[in-house]
Amino acid sequence: MSNPIASRYVKALLKSFDDVELKKIFLTLEELSSACKLNKFTNIINSPDIDSEKREKFILSLNENDNKKFVNFLKLLSQNNRLELIPEICDELKYQEAVKSNQFSGVVMCDFDISEQKIKTLEKSFSKKFNSTIKLHKSTLEYPGVKVKIDDLGLEVSFSLERLKAKMSEYILKAI
Repeated sequence: MSNPIASRYVKALLKSFDDVELKKIFLTLEELSSACKLNKFTNIINSPDIDSEKREKFILSLNENDNKKFVNFLKLLSQNNRLELIPEICDELKYQEAVKSNQFSGVVMCDFDISEQKIKTLEKSFSKKFNSTIKLHKSTLEYPGVKVKIDDLGLEVSFSLERLKAKMSEYILKAI
């Protein structure tokens, strides 16, 4: 579930910038979001010993986007002590862009090598089902079966070999 505060910031970004500017902003937010995963970064932006002006200068020094409105956006986040929302703002912006373009990505997880042809078949099936463009990537997982996960659509479909064996055993025992 998305953060309502982050959603408001994203709504303001979507109203203030065109598509080309939003792509640049998204790339910058991704970089800042990856920086937020570092302990040193979070210690700096959350430290009560560092005043808001220094925090603002620090975040602006990491910004490579020279768009004046975006610089003001970062200043606003800093002044409101909302810099820790950058990863959530980035995720929400990614989601809003996916909704706008009707293109979603997901992952196919399994413990065996699945062919590209089967992934393409799954993409076509899910694209038709949701009337969207779905792009799936494969990932290996210690899961005895296949799991398809598309977070932006809130979808998780799995087929477990263990569950199939249990159901077959149950059916056979009932038939006897």
